[in-house]
Amino acid sequence: MYKAAPRLLLGALLLLTGCYNLGSQRLDQDQSDYSLSLIAAGKRQTLLNIVRLRYADTPGFLDTTQLISGYQLQRSLSIGVGTDTPIRPSGGAGIQFQESPTFTFQPVTGDAYAQSFLRPMPIGSLLPLAMGGLPIDVLFRLAVQSINLINNAGAIGSGVGRGSPEFFELIHDLRVLQVAGLLGIQLEHSAEVPGKTPSFDRVFLTVSSTDNPVLAETVYETRRFFQMKPHDERVEAVYGAGQPRPGQIRILTRTMLGALGQIAYQIDVPQDDITSGRTQPRILLIGRETKPIVVVHVGNTLPENTFSSVRYNKRYYYISENDFDSKLAFTMLQILLELSKTTKNPGTIVTIPVNG
Repeated sequence: MYKAAPRLLLGALLLLTGCYNLGSQRLDQDQSDYSLSLIAAGKRQTLLNIVRLRYADTPGFLDTTQLISGYQLQRSLSIGVGTDTPIRPSGGAGIQFQESPTFTFQPVTGDAYAQSFLRPMPIGSLLPLAMGGLPIDVLFRLAVQSINLINNAGAIGSGVGRGSPEFFELIHDLRVLQVAGLLGIQLEHSAEVPGKTPSFDRVFLTVSSTDNPVLAETVYETRRFFQMKPHDERVEAVYGAGQPRPGQIRILTRTMLGALGQIAYQIDVPQDDITSGRTQPRILLIGRETKPIVVVHVGNTLPENTFSSVRYNKRYYYISENDFDSKLAFTMLQILLELSKTTKNPGTIVTIPVNG
C-alpha cells in the first residue's frame, strides 16, 4: 500500500498537467453555433420590424458589432498521507471549465440610419446581384419601385399601391431570359476628369438574340418595352423615374424602409385589427403576381416547423419552413440589408457580458 502512494501522485499530476487543446477544440463548434445564432437573431429582428411597420409602429435596428468568447480552465490537486499503519494516501483532483461570452451592440441611428435605410439602393450594387444567381423578378419586386413609367406595388394601402400589370409581366420576361442565359449585366467605370466630372459606374443591361422561336418572342417584347433599336442588344440603366432618353431605361430603386414596408402591407392580418383601426387592409396585387412576395402567417399558436417567427401584441407572426418562395425572398431581403449597412463611425455602443 505504501508503494501505491507515489503512483497515485504521479497519475494525478499527469492528469492535471496534461495537454489541453482547448482553443482548437472549441473553435469549430463555437464558430458554427454563434454564426447560426447571429443569423437567426437577424432574421427575427427583420421580421419584427416588418410586423411593426404593418401596425404603424416604430422600427428599430440593433447591430451586433463584436462577439468575444473567453474561457477559463481551473485545475486543482490535493494529496495527503496518513500516519496510520499501513499508510493510506488520500486526496482528490478537480477540473473546472468556465465560458464568459461578451456581446457588443450598436444601435443604428442618425447618419448611419439615413445612409442604411433612407437612401435608395444603388443600381450598380443591385443589378449585379441578379448575375450572381439571384432571381431578377424577386429582386425587382423587392428593391425596384418603377421601370420607366411602369410601377411596382407600393407600401401603401388601398388600390393606389397595387402596381401596374405591365411591371409584373416585364419582370416575368426578364426572369425567363435570365434562366435562358440571354440576360446580362455590364458595368463600365468612367474615369474622373480633374476639375470637371467625378468618376462613376455605368450599368448596362444586355438582351441577347436567340434562334429559339419562343424565347425570340420574349426577347422582342422586352426590347420593345425598353425602346431599343432592332439591332441593339444593350441599354443603359440609370437611376430615376419618368420617361427615359433613347438608349436608356430609368429604374427607380427603393430604400430599405420602402422594401420592408411593401412586405409589411402585404401581411394578411386578422380582420378585427382592421375593424378596430389598428391597421389598414393589405395590398391586393393585380396582374401575373398576385401572391405576396413574402407570406407572413399570423396565429395565436406557433407551429413547430417555422423558418423565422416573432411574437408581437400577443400573436405569433411567422414564415413557414415549407414555403420556399417566401424563404428565398426573405433571404434576399437579408442580403440587401447587409449591403445597405454603412461603415460610418459607431455612435452609442452597448456591451453586455453574459455569465455562462
